[in-house]
Amino acid sequence: MNCRSGCAACCTAPSISSPIPGMPSGKPAGVPCIQLDEQLRCKIFGQPERPAVCGQLQANVEMCGPLDDQGQFARIYLTRLEQLTRPDT
Repeated sequence: MNCRSGCAACCTAPSISSPIPGMPSGKPAGVPCIQLDEQLRCKIFGQPERPAVCGQLQANVEMCGPLDDQGQFARIYLTRLEQLTRPDT
């Protein structure tokens, strides 16, 4: 499955603890990555400075849902996954 245009759920919903160009401390959950362009595409896709975790997260029906809904299903799924895997504080 390929990423759906206009979604960017995986670039917004989860937290990323590794450095991202322009976000040296990573990013908190729910915050759009600074590397998203106006069309919600990654400006550093395929580049060595892209965090490894970004390349490891692959689009699939379980995460993205069966229909193109502009990322609504994926945001809910990834937000829930973020909550379930958050370390207890």
